[in-house]
Amino acid sequence: MKLNTITRTLFMGAGLSLALAGCSEPEQKQTSQSNPETKQQAESATGEPQLAAEQELVRGNGAEVASLDPHKTQGVPESHVIRDLLEGLVNQDADGNVIPGVALRWENKDNKVFTFYLREDAKWSNGDPVTAQDFEYSFKRVADPMTASPYSWYLGYTHMENAKAIIKGDKDKDTLGVEALDDHTLQVTLDTAVPYLVKMMGHTTMKPVHKETVEEYGDQWTKPENFVGNGAYVVDEWVINERLALTRNDQYWDNENTTLDKVTYLPIENQVSEMNRYLAGEIDMTYEIPNEHFRRLKKEHPEDLSIVGNLCSYYYIFNTKREPFNDVRVRKALSYAIDRNVITDALLGQGQKPAYFLTPEITAGFDPELPAYAKMSQEERDAEAKRLLKEAGFGENNPLDFSLLYNTSENHKKLAVAIGQMWKDKLGVDVALNNQEWKTYLNTKDEGNFDVARAGWCGDYNEASTFLSLMRSSNSSGGVHYDSQAYDAIMENAMTTTDDAKRTQLYLDAEAQMAKDMPIAPIYQYVKARLLSPQVGGFPANNAEEKIYSKDLYIKAE
Repeated sequence: MKLNTITRTLFMGAGLSLALAGCSEPEQKQTSQSNPETKQQAESATGEPQLAAEQELVRGNGAEVASLDPHKTQGVPESHVIRDLLEGLVNQDADGNVIPGVALRWENKDNKVFTFYLREDAKWSNGDPVTAQDFEYSFKRVADPMTASPYSWYLGYTHMENAKAIIKGDKDKDTLGVEALDDHTLQVTLDTAVPYLVKMMGHTTMKPVHKETVEEYGDQWTKPENFVGNGAYVVDEWVINERLALTRNDQYWDNENTTLDKVTYLPIENQVSEMNRYLAGEIDMTYEIPNEHFRRLKKEHPEDLSIVGNLCSYYYIFNTKREPFNDVRVRKALSYAIDRNVITDALLGQGQKPAYFLTPEITAGFDPELPAYAKMSQEERDAEAKRLLKEAGFGENNPLDFSLLYNTSENHKKLAVAIGQMWKDKLGVDVALNNQEWKTYLNTKDEGNFDVARAGWCGDYNEASTFLSLMRSSNSSGGVHYDSQAYDAIMENAMTTTDDAKRTQLYLDAEAQMAKDMPIAPIYQYVKARLLSPQVGGFPANNAEEKIYSKDLYIKAE
C-alpha cells in the first residue's frame, strides 16, 4: 500500500485533538520521533525499509527566510528550517503529542516550577555538549531588549518570572525565572500557574543557540561557514532567493535513526512555478498549491495530493489606530461584506471552513458559539454592512478608499482581488492592492504602516491562548494594532486563572469581544494542501501544527 493512500485524508477529524495528549506529564515516551506505523508500510519482507539509494528531500518553502536565528524570526518558513537545525527541550511526534527533545523528562510543582532533566548525549555540531546553561543563556537572550526579538512577547506569555518586566526594560535579564541547577538540570519558575507550559517549550523562540558562536560572529553566526546547531542538520549552502541546503549533523544524539542525508528548501513564492517544478520531478514536497489548479490536480494527480487539517486561521487585520479604521462601523461593514462561503467553496474548495472567529475549531478544547453576524444570511450581512458604512459617513458622494497589504503570493493576490471586488460591488469601496516580499511585508505590518493587511496565524501550541494572546495590546505581531483594554482584561484573567472551566469561558468571552470590536475580519480556517511525492515516507499527517521534522522522513524506493 502506498503511503499517500492513507495520508491524503481531508481534515483528519477528531484525530487532530490528540495534539494535547500527555504534554504536561513528567514522564514521556523516550523514543525518537520517527513514525513506526508509517515506516512499517515501507518495510520489505526482511523487516528492513525499502529505501531509495539517495536520501535527499527537496521541498518548497514559500518564501526566502528572513533569518535562521530562532530569536530573530516570526514566520512559518523560518520555523520549518529552524526545526531541522536546532532542537529545544521538547519535540512533537507524528500525532502532535509532546515528546522528549533535549529534555529526557520533566516534572513540575503546582504548574509554577518546572524542572527539565536534559539528556547527557546531546551535542552541538562542533562537538560541545548541550547544557542547561545553553538554555538559560538563550531564554535570557530572547527577553533582553537589546536582542530586539520580534517574538519576545511569547516568552512573556509563558509567565516566566520577571519576563514581562525584562522585555519592557524595567528589570535586568539575569532576573529571569530560569536557572541551570547543573549541566543537565534546568529549572523554570513562573509568576503564575501555566498548566500548558511544556507545550510552549516546543516553539521556535524557545530553541537554544550556541553562546560562543553567537558572541563571536554576531548576526553572521547563521552563515554556513559559522553555523553551530544542535539539531539533526546543519547549514551546508545558502544561496539567497535560490536554495538553502542542509546536511546531516553527525554530532546529533539521534543521528543513527536519521535517514535523510540532505534537505533542500526552495523559496518559491509563485505557486504555479512550484507546482510545475514538482510535476517535472524537481521537488518532493511543495509548500502549497495554486488554488485555481486544485480540481485538475485532484483529478489528474490524486496520489500526489495531500490535504490535512491545519491549526491556522486566515484573516484581514484593520489598523484601528488609523482613520477611518478607528471607527468600528467601518471595520464591521468591511468584514460583513466578505462572502466567506464564496471564498471557501468557489475560490479555494479544498476543505477550508468559513471563519467568524480567530481561533480555529480544530483547536483542542475549543467549542465556540457563532457570533450574531455569523448567524445572518449573506444578504442580511450585506444590508447591515451598507447601513453601517453609510452611518459612518461613506457613500456615493464620499467613497471609502484604502490600501490592502499582502505578502507576495498568487494565492493571496487572488483572494485580495476577489474580496476587493466584493467590497466594490456591495459598498462602492475602492481598494488599492499593495504586495510586498515577505521580510518587507512583516516590517511594514509590524510598524503599522498599513490600512488593512492580510494576515494568517498558525498555533504555536494546541490551545486557544496561542491565538487569543495574539490580540493582546502587548503583542507586537497583532494586538498592538487593536489595543483594547477590555480585551486585555479578559485575557489577563484567562491567563492567570487555575480553573480550566473558567479559562475556557474567558476564551469565549475574548472571541465575543473581538466580534464586537472587529479588529480583524476572520475569513477562513485553513487546511494544508500540497503536492507530496508518494516516495516520501514518515509524513506526519495527524500533526495539527504541521511540525515536520526532516529527521523522521525518508525516501522510499520506487
